[in-house]
Amino acid sequence: MIQIRTAEAHDAQHIALLGRITFTETFSEYFRDSKDLFDYYEQTFNVAKIRKSLQNENNRYWIAFWKDLPIGYAKLKIHSPTEFITGNMTSQLQKIYVLKDFLDKKAGKALMDELMDFFTTSEQTHLWLSVLNTNRRALDFYERYGFSKVGEHQFIIGKEVFDFFALSIQKI
Repeated sequence: MIQIRTAEAHDAQHIALLGRITFTETFSEYFRDSKDLFDYYEQTFNVAKIRKSLQNENNRYWIAFWKDLPIGYAKLKIHSPTEFITGNMTSQLQKIYVLKDFLDKKAGKALMDELMDFFTTSEQTHLWLSVLNTNRRALDFYERYGFSKVGEHQFIIGKEVFDFFALSIQKI
């Protein structure tokens, strides 16, 4: 059974490790140079950086467990404007990562439901995210929640250039 709770500063090491593993499971095949991937991990999934982010009142994290084992997490950045949306009441789903072995357990859905509950009761009017344009599984997942494409952009990691779609949903 999936259990979701709000993440706290003491969860930083779990989130950092989950980020590294899930990013590897999803994106490592796209990297020609393993040093680029490692450098990205050191920058993005650094325990001290995540601990600081967890303490930032503009961020919300949720962590998913399966029988006390951390298996995924989601991060929402409140007040995160983007060029793709007009208005200043915009939040960003920055990360929703689940270990591959637990995707069929619906941990991603459980995390997304928690995040969406928070969003719908907040003052924010829009929620946006970026997703790799070839990640059909993720695109289908977000479409089920009512997200639609609002733009395109690129993301560069080391020598690699990734094409992303920006997706958004507006609160009615």
